[in-house]
Amino acid sequence: MISNPRLPEPAPRIRRNAGDRLRAVLLDLARGQAKITTHSERNWASITFAGARHRLTLEFEGEEAVQAGELFIALLPDHEFAIPGQLVADASIIAVDHRLEPPWMQVSCELLVLEDA
Repeated sequence: MISNPRLPEPAPRIRRNAGDRLRAVLLDLARGQAKITTHSERNWASITFAGARHRLTLEFEGEEAVQAGELFIALLPDHEFAIPGQLVADASIIAVDHRLEPPWMQVSCELLVLEDA
């Protein structure tokens, strides 16, 4: 009798939603130098579009991180997002808090993300 060895079960696929993808893109735009401390999302709709308004707070700690935060502030409003099935219609910085010693920056931003039909 020939035994048939069992193959290991494949790892379950983690389904990422639009908020997960948005956070990943923002952390990439922050050059991996930030941590997201808050993220809220509320549904948004017009006659022709549906989506969500996301408000996030990112913290940058240390001199190198604060420099990445300053670049993040400059790049966010015009960044071309590539999120499958989503269209970022608006991205803006709504608040910045900054401390020199030790170097620290907190950036709050708001993004309107629409479902791309």
